[in-house]
Amino acid sequence: MTETPQQNLSLADVEAIARAAHANQTDKAGRPYTEHLSAVAEGVRTRGGDNDQIAAAWLHDAVEDDALSDQWLEEAALTRRTKDVVRALTKHPGEPPEAYAARILATPGALLVKQADLAHNANPDRLAALDETTRKRLTEKYARMHALLGLSEG
Repeated sequence: MTETPQQNLSLADVEAIARAAHANQTDKAGRPYTEHLSAVAEGVRTRGGDNDQIAAAWLHDAVEDDALSDQWLEEAALTRRTKDVVRALTKHPGEPPEAYAARILATPGALLVKQADLAHNANPDRLAALDETTRKRLTEKYARMHALLGLSEG
């Protein structure tokens, strides 16, 4: 008996899974976290990203935020490339930013997704909703990551 290859999840399926996994989360300004995921996915799309990268955009914070497990990711009907990008974008506790950036740069397709993530995170309108201390800390953090990845800001 041979096993039939599993069909990969559609982008609509991936979006639905990500929305359900993050349904009860909010961002630092109290907005639904799914707004961030949607913005990153759209940012990847407008930057010319392919379906693997758009799927990774929907899932880019799922393992890091414990919304989905690493085991779920491993077993999910996703392309290896999508899984690799999600893993590259998953920060590990105590990981130096330099190591995180190096992993992104070494993973095909990950930089575009991180670029869209940073663009939304560093959006001045989004940052304006935060208190001054948090806004300053995050602005510096995002500028450093832009530099480590060799990206121009904005």
